[in-house]
Amino acid sequence: MMIFRRGLATATNATTMASLKKAGKVVCIGRNYADHIAELNNTRPKQPFFFLKPSSSILAPGEGPVVRPKGVDLHYEVELALVLGKRIRDFDENDNKAALDAIDSYALSIDMTARNVQNEAKKKGLPWDICKGFDTFLPVSNVINKSAIPDPHNIELYLTVNDKVQQQDSTELMLFRIPKILGDISKVMTLNPGDIVLTGTPKGVGPVVPGDVMKAGIRINGKELEEAKIEVQVEESTGAYQYGET
Repeated sequence: MMIFRRGLATATNATTMASLKKAGKVVCIGRNYADHIAELNNTRPKQPFFFLKPSSSILAPGEGPVVRPKGVDLHYEVELALVLGKRIRDFDENDNKAALDAIDSYALSIDMTARNVQNEAKKKGLPWDICKGFDTFLPVSNVINKSAIPDPHNIELYLTVNDKVQQQDSTELMLFRIPKILGDISKVMTLNPGDIVLTGTPKGVGPVVPGDVMKAGIRINGKELEEAKIEVQVEESTGAYQYGET
């Protein structure tokens, strides 16, 4: 496919849940909110860093519970998701309009993390794939029409566990804004139509256990965005996997 100036190609059709679940890749920005960095005692990055989740981890509304693998310390991380509508490569991070034009639609997501698996991987210099990649580890909302979020840098994300608020912050607190995020990713790997980019999580991440119910959503100027609502229960896995030290 030909790439137009500034790395943009032609747009795709509007995203559906079926196409969302077939995303070529899910790219996740880490450590994009200062208070979240502090709560996990991490180092603030000088530029965006990112990792991948498999599209098989996507859990659509009504598909069932988030499944906690045996022996896993399971944490939630609410995030705004961008669904790409254009192919971008070597994108100009200073072109704010083109960055927003490259987005087809949005979704709310919960990036589930096997925290003890992640902590071991970080300590031993191992990859993070397992801690982020289990089936059901990416609950998403319904697809959000682009016009419903005029400014993705000025919305409120929230998440509750058993109706107690755990996360509630504005995307205006993001350390790296969307043009910078897309610019840095696309200098490493081409982003294709249908790819999903998670923009990071605010403070308040924590554990959930079987029986807990997570609810998450987006507010714009204090008003709830209905299509962004997520409600999902946590259940214990009956599968064969059990966490053990690597």
